[in-house]
Amino acid sequence: MPVIKKVTTGLVLRETETKETDKILTVLTPDLGKIPVIARGARRKGSKIAAASQLLVYSEMTLCPRGDWFFLDEASTLALFDGVRQDVVLLSLGSYFAELTEAVLCDELPAPEILSLLLNALYALGVQHRSPALVKAGFELRLMALAGFAPMTEHCAVCGREEPEEPMLDVVQGVIRCRKCLLPGGLSLPLTQGSLAALRHILYCEPKKLYAFSLGAQPLRQLNHVSEAFAASQLERSFRTLDFYKTMQGETIPSAEP
Repeated sequence: MPVIKKVTTGLVLRETETKETDKILTVLTPDLGKIPVIARGARRKGSKIAAASQLLVYSEMTLCPRGDWFFLDEASTLALFDGVRQDVVLLSLGSYFAELTEAVLCDELPAPEILSLLLNALYALGVQHRSPALVKAGFELRLMALAGFAPMTEHCAVCGREEPEEPMLDVVQGVIRCRKCLLPGGLSLPLTQGSLAALRHILYCEPKKLYAFSLGAQPLRQLNHVSEAFAASQLERSFRTLDFYKTMQGETIPSAEP
C-alpha cells in the first residue's frame, strides 16, 4: 500500500525534545490548521529537517499522516525569522505570539488568516523593525477578533455615544462604555481617544495596514495593557511567555488577568 504524503507549509509554534534525537512539534498550517508533528532525527547532527524543526521557523513540509500524528518526512525552510530568533527580547515576544495563537486554535481546523497574521507580525518585528509594543497590541487584538472574541467598540454600550466620554473597555464583557456609564462588576480599563481610535483601526482595517498607526508612549502602554488584559480575560488564562517577555523588559508586574 503506497505511503500517503501531504505537502503543505507550516510555522512551528512549539517544539519539545523527545527520545535521543527526535522532536514533537506543534505546527500551524494554512490548510490543516494546528497539527502535531513528529520530527524524527531532528536533533541529529546533519539532519536535513533540523532547521525546519525550530521554533518560529516557516517551511514547506512533506508530511506522512499516521493515526493522530503527522511525521515530518522532508522540509525546506522558507523564512527563518533570524531577526526575531537571534534577539532574546524579540524571541520572547514571538514565543508569546505562538503560545497565544496555539491557545485560540482548535486542532486541525484550517486557519489561513491566523497563520498570515502571525507571519506578518514576525516580519514586522524582525525585518521591518517595528515597535514591539505596537506590534504586540496589534497582534493580540486582531488575533482575538479572528478567533471570534472581537470587542464591541462602535459606541458606548449604555448611552450609545459613538465617541464615548473617557472611554473604558470592559475586558470581561468586551464592550466600550463612557466612564459615567460604568456598571458594577467586570473589569474596565481606561482608554484615551487616541488609543480607542487605534483599537478600532486594529479591529477593522485591511490586513496589510494593521500596523499603520502611531501612538505616543503613554497611550501605547495603555493600549498594550488593555490588549493583554482582554486576551487573558476572554481566554481565562495567563501566559508564561508573556510573563517572561515582560521580565526581559524589566517589568515586575505579572501578566494581566481578570
